[in-house]
Amino acid sequence: MALSTAEAKYIAVAHGCAQIIWLKHQLLDYGVRLSKVPLYCDNTSAINLTKNPIQHSKTKHIEIRHHFIRDHVQNGDCEIKFVKTKNQLADLFTKPLARDNFNKLRTELGILDIKNVVRYACNMLILCIHALVS
Repeated sequence: MALSTAEAKYIAVAHGCAQIIWLKHQLLDYGVRLSKVPLYCDNTSAINLTKNPIQHSKTKHIEIRHHFIRDHVQNGDCEIKFVKTKNQLADLFTKPLARDNFNKLRTELGILDIKNVVRYACNMLILCIHALVS
């Protein structure tokens, strides 16, 4: 159990790093080499924990298995980058969001609004019909 937000984010980043390492090994079978895969985090304290190899009293209760991320950051397997909370794409799947923020993140992921797709298709159909009739 995490005792702080920074610790919870640090543990989450460690899990994300583990997934990156696994995926990199899978891609090696296909001849694809990746280096410094970006991993985005919205907590600067958690990012600082990944970059600091010294164990402090505030982090001594974090299980050792989560600290492997420091080695992978140092080796260049992944790179932890800061992203503002309002731009965190994962929030689209994990939190209730205001409509404007939801639509913004949805657009950034490339997910289309079905109403706009149907409207666009109808407009294109009308244009095609007009072109055939004239």
